[in-house]
Order: sequence, then C-alpha cells, then structure tokens
Amino acid sequence: VKGLALSILCGLLMGTFYLCVARSMAEDPVALEPGKLSPYTAMVFFSLGVLASNFVFNTVLMRFPVAGAPLAAADYFRGSPRDHLWGIVGGMIWGVGMTMSIIAAGKAGFAISYGLGQGATLVAALWGVFVWREFREAPPGTNRLLAAMFAAFFIGLGTIVISR
Repeated sequence: VKGLALSILCGLLMGTFYLCVARSMAEDPVALEPGKLSPYTAMVFFSLGVLASNFVFNTVLMRFPVAGAPLAAADYFRGSPRDHLWGIVGGMIWGVGMTMSIIAAGKAGFAISYGLGQGATLVAALWGVFVWREFREAPPGTNRLLAAMFAAFFIGLGTIVISR
C-alpha cells in the first residue's frame, strides 16, 4: 500500500511540474510579457527549487524510507564520491533535457514538447530491458507485456509527432 500511494503521489507531481514551469514562462521568449520568465530564467528558478527541495525530500525519505531501515544524515556522506558523481551527472543530463524541452516549446508548443520529452522514458526502458537485462528472470508472459508497453509507447510518441 505504501509503494502504491507513493507511486500515485509521484505520478501527480510528475504530471504537474511541467505545467507549473510552462505557466511561469512567456509565450514568446524574445518579447517577454511582464511577470513571465524566459526559458533560461525558468530553468534557473526550477533548478534552484529542485536543489532546495532535495534537502526536504532526502531528509524525509531517509527518516521514513519506503523500504529498509531509516538512515541518518551521516549515511548520505558515506556514499562513495563515484556514486555521488553519477547522481550529479544524472541531474545534469536531466537538466539539459528539460532546458531543451522548454526551449523547443516556443516552436512546438508545451504539450508536444513535453510529450516528446517523455521519449527519454522510452530510452530508459529500452536500456533496462536490452542492456541491463532487468527482466531476464521475469515470469512467463512478461515479454508480451513488455512488447505491448513498447508498442504503446511508440504509438503514443508517433501520435504526438503527427498531431502537429
């Protein structure tokens, strides 16, 4: 139940953050409306918000983990520099992708830009299935479900592309 509730909460947050960023931005990034941000300024504020919220979320999730024993703040610093570096690299990649997505929204529109940005999820799924072989010990029938998932993803992305 805890995992399901967390999944629903995270899905709601993931479904609304882009809308909040989009509403903060001017429709024309060259001729800014009063009170609206350019794509670059929006990303600066978004990045600062992510940084600040990490202190809250990390603290809460370390004290009340979804699985496993609670951790102390000192446990975070026991991670290897390499592990922390990979976290930073992942955040940088996500930040660059998000920046490109909101810049592209000026031409493609926010809905299409966000939808195509979800292609990153498809790449991650392909990587997990074919490179890391995460489902190699999955029960029978899983491959059919994975094939259906990939087909639905490709159809969805294709529909977004042709909708413009």
